[in-house]
Amino acid sequence: MIDLDSIKQAHSRIKDIVHKTPFAYAPLLSDMSGYSVYLKKENLQVTGAFKLRGAFNRIASLVESGSKGGVVAASAGNHAQGVAYSAKHFGIDATIVMPESTPLTKVQGVKALGASVILHGSNYDEAYAFAIDYAKEQNKDFVHPFTDDEVIAGQGTIALEMLDEVRDLDAVVVPVGGGGLISGISTAIKAINPSIKVIGVSSLGAPAMKNSYEAKKPLDTLSVRTIADGIAVRDTSPVTLEYILANVDEFIGVCEDEIASAILFLLERQKLLVEGAGAVGVAALMHGKIDMPKGSKIGIVLSGGNIDVTMLSLIIEKGLMKSARKMKLVVTLVDKPGALQSFTQILTDVGANIVQIGYDRTSTDLEFGDALVSVAIETKGVEHQTIIRDKLKEAGFDFKEEH
Repeated sequence: MIDLDSIKQAHSRIKDIVHKTPFAYAPLLSDMSGYSVYLKKENLQVTGAFKLRGAFNRIASLVESGSKGGVVAASAGNHAQGVAYSAKHFGIDATIVMPESTPLTKVQGVKALGASVILHGSNYDEAYAFAIDYAKEQNKDFVHPFTDDEVIAGQGTIALEMLDEVRDLDAVVVPVGGGGLISGISTAIKAINPSIKVIGVSSLGAPAMKNSYEAKKPLDTLSVRTIADGIAVRDTSPVTLEYILANVDEFIGVCEDEIASAILFLLERQKLLVEGAGAVGVAALMHGKIDMPKGSKIGIVLSGGNIDVTMLSLIIEKGLMKSARKMKLVVTLVDKPGALQSFTQILTDVGANIVQIGYDRTSTDLEFGDALVSVAIETKGVEHQTIIRDKLKEAGFDFKEEH
C-alpha cells in the first residue's frame, strides 16, 4: 500500500504539468449548511478532471523505468483524457478502450489528444476486460484507473494541496466510484492529521463500493444506472476497498435527483460547471446527509467538469420544472376563431411568458370541434403558478399539467 512519501514523490513528478486547482471558500453553501465549506475545483484541471494526476504519475514512472512501448487504458472519459494527455507529453502511443455508450464529446476529446479509441462493451467493466486482453496481445503497459499504486498516489496529491491551503479542516468529502481518488486522499489525510474525518459519497445507482464498505468485504452489483457516469462502477476493487476500510470514516449515498439539483446549484449559484460524479459531495451537503458540528470546516472535492451537454440540458430543464420556473400545460379548447387568443390573453395578463406552443385538432382523443394546445411557459415560482391555475379555472378552461 502507498504511504505519504509515495504521494509526496508523486507531487514532485506532476507539479509542473498538473494545475494546482483552487481550494476556495464557498459562502453560499456555508450559509445554507452552517459549516465553513471549501471547494477543491478539480473541474478546472487541465483535462477537466482529477484523473490527470494519477495517469501522469503512472506514465511518468513507466518512462523513468525505460518503458516506451505505449500504454492502454479503459475509461468512460476522464481517465482516458488523463492517459492521452500524459502519453502525448512523453511522446508515446496510447490506446483507450471506452464503452460504446460514452458521450461523443468525451470520445472526441480523447482523439484530439492524439490517442486511439476502441469502443467496446456496454459499461466500464466490459471495456476494462477487453482492454486487459488487448494490452497483453499488443505488449503494452496497462494503466488502471484506480487500483494502480502510482495512480492512487497521484490522486492523493489533491489532499496535499487542500491542507496546504486550509490546514485545520475538520472533514474532507470525496466522490467514490472505483475508489482510487478517496484511497489516495484518505491516505494522505490520515498520515498528516488523523483527526480529520474522511467521508466518501457515491451514487445510489452505483452502490458497489458503499455496499462493500458496510459489509467490510468486496460485493459486486449486476448493473449500474446513474447520471454520474464518472463513478458508475459495477464491481468493487479489493485493492481500493482495503484503503477505504482503513481510512474512511463514513460513507454516504445520494440519489439521482439530489445529484441533479447539486449540478444545477453549482452552475447557477456558484458559476461552476461540474459533472455528476463531481457534484455528489455537494449533493450530500445540500440534502442534509453530512452530520458534523455546526461551524466545522469541510472540504469538498469537485472531481470533474466533463459533463455531456445533452445531459446538462436535461438537468436544467427538469430543474426549472421542479423549482416552479417553468410550467407545461395541455389545454382543451373549442376549435373556433378567438379561442386560442382568449387563452393566451390570460397568460399575458398574469405575466407568464410562452416559450413553446403546439396546436392539435386531429388527435383521435378529441371530440369533433375541439383542439389541444400544449404550451410551455416561464413562471416566477410556486405562487405565480397557483395564480395561473386559478385564472384558467375561473375562465372555464379544461387543462392538465405535464411534469
